[in-house]
Amino acid sequence: MYLDGLDELDQKIIQLLIENARISYSDIGKETGISRVAVKARIQALEKKGIIEEYTTIINPQKISGAVSCYFEIETRPDHLSQVTDILHNNDTVTQIYRVTGRDKLHVHAVASSSDEMERFLHTVIDTLPGVISCSCNTILSRIKDIKDIKGLRL
Repeated sequence: MYLDGLDELDQKIIQLLIENARISYSDIGKETGISRVAVKARIQALEKKGIIEEYTTIINPQKISGAVSCYFEIETRPDHLSQVTDILHNNDTVTQIYRVTGRDKLHVHAVASSSDEMERFLHTVIDTLPGVISCSCNTILSRIKDIKDIKGLRL
């Protein structure tokens, strides 16, 4: 399990933050039996180590009228992979980029405000990427399960 490198107290703090990222230091202290100041110090240490990366609001684009979500599987020539990832990283329509197993493949998520905007993205960005060997595009129709955290993790 990937939290094994943390002591039990840090694991408990992380679990509480996963359940409610807005939980106060005082409430975490009550749950863990340490002071608010000690909780703050531990959380700051977890942040400094990069274990806790961010606290964020997650928007479901499918709940916004007209929004279109797609994912792309892109295979590039090895000498173009870095350039392609830079282009995609700097585009606001792209929400996630994953390097996946296979020959220089990327799994890319994109969200546009409309079908027209997604089509423009396809023609002006995806279709013009250098060194692409193959690319497939799938429109996401509905979100059935999308885990953003490790709530199901047993500590």
